[in-house]
Amino acid sequence: MKEKKPFSFTPTSILLLVLFVLLGAIMLFPLYALFLASLKPATELFRYGLNVRLDFHLMSFENYKIVFLGKGAASHYFEWYKNSVVITMIFTLLSLLLSSMVGYGLGMYRFKGRDLIFTLVLVVMMIPVEIILLPLYKLMITLKLINSIWGVILPFAVAPLPIFFFRQFALGLPKDFMDAGRIDGCTEYGIFFRIMVPLMAPAFGAITILQAMNSWNNFLWPLIVLRTTDQFTLPIGLASFVSPLSSNYEALIAGSVLAILPILLLFLFFQRYFIEGLTVGGVKG
Repeated sequence: MKEKKPFSFTPTSILLLVLFVLLGAIMLFPLYALFLASLKPATELFRYGLNVRLDFHLMSFENYKIVFLGKGAASHYFEWYKNSVVITMIFTLLSLLLSSMVGYGLGMYRFKGRDLIFTLVLVVMMIPVEIILLPLYKLMITLKLINSIWGVILPFAVAPLPIFFFRQFALGLPKDFMDAGRIDGCTEYGIFFRIMVPLMAPAFGAITILQAMNSWNNFLWPLIVLRTTDQFTLPIGLASFVSPLSSNYEALIAGSVLAILPILLLFLFFQRYFIEGLTVGGVKG
């Protein structure tokens, strides 16, 4: 067994380290500026914009009190937060279940019309979502799903990108496991859920982050489907803080900072699977 060589700093590694630190700082700078802005009055935002000035005499948690106490326009904030959490959880779980089964079926089974179905998946992937908004809206009216969380979730629960990703990942799985499962008496569903799903953990981790982010940040489709204030998601609710009649930038900035936390925690939890899934799944097939 070979011993691992101790890591040594070379000019190349030091240069890469400095480069990645700079890139990380650039990526974190907007978040840092947003957090500082959430601690200052809105007048400072109008005067200087987003900046990193540490004016301790102006900094306080008053903006967060407005959000947590539900004052004024922020009275529905945590109701919107709950709606976004519920929609994101249901959407992500449903998308993982259905998309993984479709992608797995296209990758691991040979049947008539398989290539045609996969071609249609690629074609749908290239169609801008704005083109199909009107037909989808009419469909939601017909199904009586307007102003319902299911009207937000169902139209995009099975998306072409997750199907493509799961299919590419499944192509790299050994089919010997399927034969072994059949010999042991497993059904096809048993083979998928008990054998293949654990092997596809990196793909599930990557798609979990991507689909959860898409659902959490989705603005246009929920804005079309949802009608009443109590059904709004967080992006729509935050947008309502600023209008031609009144603006509540204190609640907007503080609410935006709090809105980042779920996705940040999700990424930290699934980052290992996310990186592995992208690097492994992206080269299969």
